[in-house]
Amino acid sequence: MADHRAASSPFDDDVSTEPTRYLAAAKDLLERLESQSAAVAEVSLLCADAIASGGLVHLFGTGHSRIPVEEMFPRYGSYPGFHPLVELSMTFHTQVVGANGQRQAMFIERVEGLAEAILANFELAPPDVMIVFSAGGGTAVPIEIAQGARARGLTVVAVTSLAQADVGEGPHLRDHADVVLDLCTPVGDALVELDGLETPVGPGSTIAAVALVNEIKVQTAALLLARGALPPVLTSPALVGAEESNRLFDAAYAEHARRAGAALRVSGGAAGREPEG
Repeated sequence: MADHRAASSPFDDDVSTEPTRYLAAAKDLLERLESQSAAVAEVSLLCADAIASGGLVHLFGTGHSRIPVEEMFPRYGSYPGFHPLVELSMTFHTQVVGANGQRQAMFIERVEGLAEAILANFELAPPDVMIVFSAGGGTAVPIEIAQGARARGLTVVAVTSLAQADVGEGPHLRDHADVVLDLCTPVGDALVELDGLETPVGPGSTIAAVALVNEIKVQTAALLLARGALPPVLTSPALVGAEESNRLFDAAYAEHARRAGAALRVSGGAAGREPEG
């Protein structure tokens, strides 16, 4: 019987440091995000004020920037008040080529005027907040979403890479926001350089954006809890049992439906949002 242990393997080379390269770069990235604690606290307060007042924190992103939008709500450990705005035409990437392919998605997110058609579906007004995610920050639709939200009186938060903005030409998302959270990612996003390869690998913007939104989520929850205004939190049955988990889900979904439904615009006006006061 042949001894397969003696056979040559493509894994015989010394790659002992390979598994930690990206993790080390990601750890460094997360540590750099901590320098923005004041801005994160400011955004969390804006979110708490909006949610406690019965409003919404709208979240918009195209491309892979849909990931932090979905991370905010609905997820275990999340709660209503955050309103995901994701257009499938600009975020459906898994077919890559052919119908619904990446080329079309990248084209659509650069179409001027589309953002206003998206925003026209909603009745947006203070104290709502709009958070716009765009790692590159230079595409038309995210920029115009920010512009349209500001024109409607919303406070706008941009989550983007300032390093990328510094080398880009033309308008940038950061120029149309009241608060900017820097992803701290390098130009081109990828974090790791390999000997013999001219281009870096391992993008960091998703890790940075997801970390930021979860920090905001937690800080906002603490503020709402202190006010007695925290909505039901989606919780795994592994923690609270199936019956209580189902109750929390039903309550959270009902609350989300109430808030989101009130923000929808129908022919002639909003679907039913009542003014504060």
